[in-house]
Amino acid sequence: MAYPSPGSSQGGGIVPPGSSEMAITSSPDYPVTAGLEAPLTVARWRVIGNYILAIPHLVVLYVLQIVAQLAVVAAWFAILFTGRLPSGIGEFVAGVHRYQYRVLTYTFFLREEYPAFGVPSGYSDPGGDPAWFNVVPPERFSRAAVFFRGLLAIPQVLYGIVVSVVLFVAWIVGFFAVLFTGRWPESWRRSILGAVFWSVRFNAWYSLLADPYPPFVMR
Repeated sequence: MAYPSPGSSQGGGIVPPGSSEMAITSSPDYPVTAGLEAPLTVARWRVIGNYILAIPHLVVLYVLQIVAQLAVVAAWFAILFTGRLPSGIGEFVAGVHRYQYRVLTYTFFLREEYPAFGVPSGYSDPGGDPAWFNVVPPERFSRAAVFFRGLLAIPQVLYGIVVSVVLFVAWIVGFFAVLFTGRWPESWRRSILGAVFWSVRFNAWYSLLADPYPPFVMR
């Protein structure tokens, strides 16, 4: 299946009437955006099978996240001194976040296509996967906001508790729906992706890929 350009559908989900295809995108009002285009129909065995098949990706991702965290620490100092994020670091960290998002959508059996191994680096998604992730990096950062990022993250972390509850409930409903019917309920998959979109924005902001404070929304 050929996937459209990552930037081809912006500003909310698109559901063609009578179609099993479903494209959902995050809010375009933030410089970090993500989306997924995949059928609502999913093979029943994938509610468990996808997680097992994703184990090699999860191992690779664990190592990449450690490297990315070290890169973020280096970026933190660079921004404090220069007000800018070194492009090489930013593109690598964005690639790790993109890879993580692809693996997450697969593990949550939101799609059937197996993600490719490797870090799809760059701020713009290279395409070729039903899940896409884009970053519009700022020209300059607020150094004070970067210095106090840990404190500024506290309200987001508290909001994340609510997001986690929504995600868990939607995942449980989706698990049994797909297990028994082989199809995602549209509204519940939207709920999961809404929670994931918030997480994607927050993690990208906390990793210094964005400067504006993330909104408290799940869309």
